[in-house]
Amino acid sequence: MFGNLTSRLEETFRRLRGRGKLTEADIDLAMREVRLALLEADVNYRVVKDFTAKVKERAKGQEVLSSITPAQLVIKIVYDELVELMGQKESKLNFAPTPPTVVMLCGLQGAGKTTTAAKLATLLRKQGRKPLLVAADIYRPAAVKQLEVLGKQISVPVFHIPGASPVELAQAARENAKTQGQDVVLIDTAGRLQIDQTMMQELAAIDQLVSPDEILLVVDAMTGQEAVEVAKTFNDRLSLDGVILTKLDGDARGGAALSIRSVVGAPIKFAATGEKLDALETFHPDRMASRILGMGDVVTLVEKAQQAVDLEKAKEMESRLRKAQFTLDDFLTQLEQMKKMGPLDQLLGMLPGAGSKALKNIQVDEKHLDRIEAIINSMTRKERVNPNLIDGSRRRRIATGSGTRVQDVNRLLKDFEQTRKLLKQFTTGRGGKGFPFGLQ
Repeated sequence: MFGNLTSRLEETFRRLRGRGKLTEADIDLAMREVRLALLEADVNYRVVKDFTAKVKERAKGQEVLSSITPAQLVIKIVYDELVELMGQKESKLNFAPTPPTVVMLCGLQGAGKTTTAAKLATLLRKQGRKPLLVAADIYRPAAVKQLEVLGKQISVPVFHIPGASPVELAQAARENAKTQGQDVVLIDTAGRLQIDQTMMQELAAIDQLVSPDEILLVVDAMTGQEAVEVAKTFNDRLSLDGVILTKLDGDARGGAALSIRSVVGAPIKFAATGEKLDALETFHPDRMASRILGMGDVVTLVEKAQQAVDLEKAKEMESRLRKAQFTLDDFLTQLEQMKKMGPLDQLLGMLPGAGSKALKNIQVDEKHLDRIEAIINSMTRKERVNPNLIDGSRRRRIATGSGTRVQDVNRLLKDFEQTRKLLKQFTTGRGGKGFPFGLQ
């Protein structure tokens, strides 16, 4: 997401960097490019107009500080206004003083509402909460079964009473949560292919009789301006507490993320960045603005690493490296922890300069990592500890067992040996450089 927008903005700022002093004409031209970039990203027209007007006013009204260039000042102003546009700071869930907290998820069919309910339950569990999923979509075929399957995968109970209405289900689930010790009730309501009166009346009835602490709208970021219009309609009827954007890992142009809060007034609270059930993140306006401007998102990258890395294994690994005992088992462990952090293209997108030609030209091949994992898993325990045992016949056996070629096995063993030598240099203080395992 935001790839084209980031490229357009970086090109605009690159032109400004060549100017020792910015004239009013320079600023007008830059704002024209920014306006076009935002419109191409499917940002609401009124939002674009107000945004560029604010940036232009600030850029023309400020003196350039001696420590920064005029271009840097404009970038800083654009960054500040992007953060302001998306809500300044993260917006957290409002938990009830007395449990359980009731959260109602609503939205159109196809936005990923049921899966998002399971993702939110997964996130809440990581935070120490005890969620209860409520299957209140009684109209879509297999919707209840889908939520039950997802709940089983994440070990979160799913509440449903066959034949009960959505309002009855929501009321009964809240009482059940009180007796069972669940502190958050997540109600997965029914969606429609389009907004209709029956749908809104049902949601309004749940709102009136259950009084949810949070009403969250799930919208598909791929729908662009339609997502904003959907949010306006739901907000007019229900008074939304927040929005969850799904499919931000796809080819979405990003307009919904930049428009919804300004048009609707409801903050974006979460963003889904993948299909896995742990791929839901708290939405941080400042971090998203940094990504849009190609400055990366190192904070989120570090947080992902902290969640993925086993500290005890990390300490053990450090000890083994100091003793120059790095094995293929150790590398496999590192590979598994890296994969827990998410797709490599997303991780690269969090690095500063993600929009630069250098990083754009890096070919991210997730299948290459899968092949490495398959090759190592096809080795015996002794072969992983001592790769010198792997002769020609063993290489053929490993290649057959992993569904790869002997050349792939040879390349892995060669890269591994180079990496082991490199690590030995680091541990002895001689230093070194390189890109192991074909990831250059």
